[in-house]
Amino acid sequence: MEKKNLEYLRLLRETMKSHGIDAVVVSGTDPHQSELPPAHWRGREWLTGFWSENGTNGTAVVTADKALCWTDSRYFIQATDQLKGTGFSMMKENGPDAVDLIDWLVENLNSGQTVGIDGMTFSIAYAQRLEQELTDNDIKLNDKFPIFDYIYPYRPQRPKNKLFVHDEKIVGESADSKIRRIMTEVKAELANAVLLSALDDIAWATNIRTAGDINFSPIFVAYLYLDDSRRVLFVDEEKLTGEVTDFLAKYNVEIMPYDSVADFVKTLPKETRLLIDPETTSRGLYDAIGCTPVFGGAGIARLKSVKSDSMIANFETALEKDGVALTKFFMMVEKEHTSGKLTEVELGKRLRALRLADPTCVDESFAPIIGWNEHGAIIHYEATEETDVAIEGDGLLLVDSGGQYVFGTTDITRTVALGTPTDEQRHDFTLVLKGNIALSMAKFPEGTRGGQLDVLARQFLWNEGKAYFHGTGHGVGFFINCHEGPQSICTRRRPAPLEVGMINSNEPGFYLEGKYGIRTENLLVVEPWKTTEFGPFLQFRTVTLFPIDLSLIDTSIMTDDEIKWVNDYHNMVRDRLTPLLSPEEAEWMKDKTRTLSRS
Repeated sequence: MEKKNLEYLRLLRETMKSHGIDAVVVSGTDPHQSELPPAHWRGREWLTGFWSENGTNGTAVVTADKALCWTDSRYFIQATDQLKGTGFSMMKENGPDAVDLIDWLVENLNSGQTVGIDGMTFSIAYAQRLEQELTDNDIKLNDKFPIFDYIYPYRPQRPKNKLFVHDEKIVGESADSKIRRIMTEVKAELANAVLLSALDDIAWATNIRTAGDINFSPIFVAYLYLDDSRRVLFVDEEKLTGEVTDFLAKYNVEIMPYDSVADFVKTLPKETRLLIDPETTSRGLYDAIGCTPVFGGAGIARLKSVKSDSMIANFETALEKDGVALTKFFMMVEKEHTSGKLTEVELGKRLRALRLADPTCVDESFAPIIGWNEHGAIIHYEATEETDVAIEGDGLLLVDSGGQYVFGTTDITRTVALGTPTDEQRHDFTLVLKGNIALSMAKFPEGTRGGQLDVLARQFLWNEGKAYFHGTGHGVGFFINCHEGPQSICTRRRPAPLEVGMINSNEPGFYLEGKYGIRTENLLVVEPWKTTEFGPFLQFRTVTLFPIDLSLIDTSIMTDDEIKWVNDYHNMVRDRLTPLLSPEEAEWMKDKTRTLSRS
């Protein structure tokens, strides 16, 4: 069936021709390089039809006769399906048969041709690489081609949701203290001012949040400029309340219109050495800077990623609340799935309602991924009315979900068997679990990066010629973004070392297309272990509070230490959650955390 995207493509190609553009690269993000941008900047999804409520990682390329959309392995199945009939074809950006987007442009364009981009939606770093490789091949770059201003007639407006103050008693640190620490980092990078573009950095620095600017994250659209004498928040006036205005004034933060940021940086004194992060600052804004730019900012991201003891204590309160909601949810699933009336969409609605029944839960931290049997193999699957299926018969149910509590952000995946699991399912589940446990039990010297530990989670799958291609773990924010850097546990990107106070996910998986998917995800806090003659060593502490399905564990391929880890973990879960549960729920929890043995 043909889709409206074919008409969008026709309009785009006409616009390209009238502007002398031979190929256009369409970003999937916004001027702040957000992982999930507000609807106003989700034009690539509108153009291609490759869309989800959680957002999709993707970059499109359109020429006179080609329309392609690059994405990563999390979305291969989804993108292949959604792009049918749109005029776009999927391209792999990782895994087997991956093709580099910029290499493709160089190989498929001719000398003298022009590539167009909207420089406000590409980072400095990406645009510079793109421009350099194009220039080396005598291809021009036009970075002032705002595609959707031309072809998107009913484009959503920029969000105007009201801001609120995140209680500094919960945060454990004032905005003034954070700003002072930021300026110390700025000077350490030989700059005397900073412009923050990343929305999570701004929310963290100001202790301000909102609901609705970006799905499932309480961050807001703004820029923040800081130096020793000025603090300026660039934000739409409609978003302000009296409480927020007074709060900012208390810390000497001025307010200027969001759209005035380019003129502001254009008129900064020449002696200003302005620190900007080339990965989160847009090429368009960079072009406007009139003073001396200094590339950096890693130290600021690090400040945000390291949680204080009070933050971690509050975060564990959020995990307790989450564990209670999940207990109610999975008990309901067990009771009702034999009726055949439960569906993936219905489960998503029920889980959301259970979480939001707690007044400290502002939102989910992402749209729940609830996949029954073969849908579980679609890594970032989101059930819709068109794809929804009933939960009936035997099979595996994968549930990846989380909540945005004022006490912290949660993220958990559990795969459970409904009915009788097969030996193959139990075997694959246990391989994934062994990887999760190996990473959980890791001890490592200070300065270790996540990429150095990643193989611990993959080794058991690799030993059987099996694999998954997504990252093993990401940083988690504190009532900010579910995905947070600079640290990660993966084979690519983000080489930041793991530090005490960082929160990371641990989520190995395994996916058999058309059959089932398995993922087991817990959150880990980095803590000190011990200091030896070789220096300080660190370890992880697993803090997620919900049982692992014992019916899916094949103890014949587990070591004694692995079995002990499961039992110790389940003892902790039971001890922490039981006082918060009803008698019926407590009895259910006791059964789900019973002692695992080889018998």
